[in-house]
Amino acid sequence: MTAIVKTTRAGKGKNPAKPSDLLRLVEKSLDDDKAEDIVAIDLKGKSSIADYMVIATGRSSRQLTAMAEHLHEKLKAKGLAQVGVEGERQGDWVLIDGGDVIVHLFRPEIRGLYNLEKMWGMELPEAERVAALG
Repeated sequence: MTAIVKTTRAGKGKNPAKPSDLLRLVEKSLDDDKAEDIVAIDLKGKSSIADYMVIATGRSSRQLTAMAEHLHEKLKAKGLAQVGVEGERQGDWVLIDGGDVIVHLFRPEIRGLYNLEKMWGMELPEAERVAALG
């Protein structure tokens, strides 16, 4: 996986979106696409990579890819000139670099395997704990 650098790049003539606005956009997009167990982690003061990390689950590779494509389009429409997306081809773990908001989309068993929430001092949702053990 490639290192992510914190950058919010506004398109020409547009003001960069505030991190809290980007977070709301991400959460709404994922909710609209039926993502499960959406968790937002506030990274301010904990990391310089982003202000927020969002982790969500999709039930299939196809759903993850669609969620990533929709979110990519919405972030670009919001004024982010360069939105990095990795992992779409595999569809197990898709990473979206929205500058101040980093998004991780997982299939349930992959989310349970990596358990990023634990790294940031949070609990993994019950469904993913069961999938990881199962």
